[in-house]
Amino acid sequence: MDYEISGLPMHVLLVHATVVFVPLAALCTLLSLLWPAARRRLGIVTPLIGLLALVLVPVTAAAGAWLLDRVDPTPRINAHMQLAGTLLPWVVGVFLVALAQWLWFRYGTTQAEGMRRRMGAAGSRIAGIVAVVVALVLCGGAVTAVALIGESGSRAVWEGSFRTGADD
Repeated sequence: MDYEISGLPMHVLLVHATVVFVPLAALCTLLSLLWPAARRRLGIVTPLIGLLALVLVPVTAAAGAWLLDRVDPTPRINAHMQLAGTLLPWVVGVFLVALAQWLWFRYGTTQAEGMRRRMGAAGSRIAGIVAVVVALVLCGGAVTAVALIGESGSRAVWEGSFRTGADD
């Protein structure tokens, strides 16, 4: 496949979508999980944004691999590639939490009463806390990974290649 658009590497363009949609998916997931008004307004949009982020990550990585074959590898590019390999598991987790919370609040609330009776109020509360902690870890990990990957990619491309204001 040719990962080029109008003479530009597609990776350069896809990165911007990934940098927007992965944190957006994480934010919508947490809002939907923690804030009932946001959950009602966002509805199915939350797992759909998560799915879009999930699709973007491997497409962006494939475009990056295509680009790697066309540039001279440097230690910074190699570091960027290694960091980029850590993103997909985080985004899979965000998508699964987004989908699970949507399904739970959409279809599972009637089963929740039976679960509360079996587990008791304390057990139900602990399960809810564990779910929120897992969501926070996955969403925080995804956003952190995007920031680290983006920073390393920016350094690989731009560091040392332009004059700063201090050079004037």
